[in-house]
Amino acid sequence: MRVQRRKPRSAHIGIFGVGYHVYWSQFPGLLEELMAKLNVLVGRVEAHGAQVTNFGMVDKAEAAYALLPRLKAADLDLVFCDMLTYATSASFAAIVRGLDVPIVMVALQPMAAMDYARATTHMQLANDDFCSVPEFTGVAIRMGRKPPPVILGTLENDPAAEAEIAEWCDIAMALHDLKYARIGHFGHPIEHMLDMQTDQASLTAAFGCHIVQTEAGDLLSCERAVTAEETAAKSAEILTLFDTPDPGVDPLTRKLTNEDLNRAAVTACALDHFVARHKLDGLAYYYEGDPGSPLRNLVTNLIVGNSLLTAAGFPMCGESDLKTCIAMLLMDRLDIGGSFAEFHPVDFREGFVLVGHDGPHHINIADGKPKLRSLVKYHGKPGSGAGVEFKIKEGPITMLSIGVTAGGRFKFVIAEGQSVQGPIPATGNTNTRGFFAPDVRTFLKRWVAEGPTHHFALGVGHRAETLRAIAEILGIESTVIRRE
Repeated sequence: MRVQRRKPRSAHIGIFGVGYHVYWSQFPGLLEELMAKLNVLVGRVEAHGAQVTNFGMVDKAEAAYALLPRLKAADLDLVFCDMLTYATSASFAAIVRGLDVPIVMVALQPMAAMDYARATTHMQLANDDFCSVPEFTGVAIRMGRKPPPVILGTLENDPAAEAEIAEWCDIAMALHDLKYARIGHFGHPIEHMLDMQTDQASLTAAFGCHIVQTEAGDLLSCERAVTAEETAAKSAEILTLFDTPDPGVDPLTRKLTNEDLNRAAVTACALDHFVARHKLDGLAYYYEGDPGSPLRNLVTNLIVGNSLLTAAGFPMCGESDLKTCIAMLLMDRLDIGGSFAEFHPVDFREGFVLVGHDGPHHINIADGKPKLRSLVKYHGKPGSGAGVEFKIKEGPITMLSIGVTAGGRFKFVIAEGQSVQGPIPATGNTNTRGFFAPDVRTFLKRWVAEGPTHHFALGVGHRAETLRAIAEILGIESTVIRRE
């Protein structure tokens, strides 16, 4: 059973085609053929859940200048330039110079190969999708821009090209939510965690998101509004989503108690009210409160509610780690999860490192049903209550940590590895057996040498290059840990 998204992923993508106006009178029917090809791309992109605006054909300089203000006014997240046939670079120069939205060129020819025995000039022009790509990338550079990436292949039956279209749609969805996100924050980083400190204005400058400064007391007032009916419904949801096994050997663990289940359910409901009150898209927090106070009892029991929200596409980040909250948001919008994680003990016998945390977690990427255990104390933090335990699905994994350089700029530190089958500690925390090439010692040394924050977002699949592309679009330094 998966937790449903609070709201669907979305993006607004613009598509325009390019051609050469001289051809239309020379080759009757060619324009109509090319416009049909443009409509195929529009349908492909819409199939990935994006809102698409089709801006039609640009076939000369005047059309490019006329289209530019329309593209700007549309508030787009990404633009596909469909290379329908040869086009002069004047059809592109004004657009690439004036548009501050990522542009991707798409060159998908209808035929996998020319029918050489029956080849005509018309047939060639209908399949000349790549012809002007060098001209367009060259003029982009002359306009002071980076050459746009290119999707190259055939219009039909090309899984590689279709995968690239899907990837850019994912990127558009990540960019869309990032630039409008309202990330809530209350409390402070844990004392002495200097890598957690973040200038909130710099987050807006780099990513576009707004940090909503809230108060822990707001959550307490939301708790007072929780009804018995809401609590009962949330308890039933929790018991449906989680197993509640008997304790293992760790003396801190207990079978989930009714008291801890009720406490987790009330807190999860309070979080729902809190999110609605402040119209948030994510939350980073750390707060302790006075010993024995209702506020401490509340803010130290957020793990279960955090995990429900994170799985619903609302990243919750403990220890007041705003940077990792953004990393989790990016991974979720790429539809690969994004669980809160750090490094745990290394297994030098089998050559892996445990990666996990004490919460919150993206339970939709759990391997099997996640577990809830009652913990008599939280290590390193005040309080006690329900803890979430699982490992993520076996197979490829990706990690993203957002560090800060000595110059105060953000940096993406990215790595790919494998989640492999095997037991994990029954401690009420998440742990995944992470195998990384070329070996665990070398990998960990390379990772820390790049200056990551000690937390990272952990997702499924190998998406390092997608994250690197997002960093490049945002103008943020990135490094992918090499595997050889």
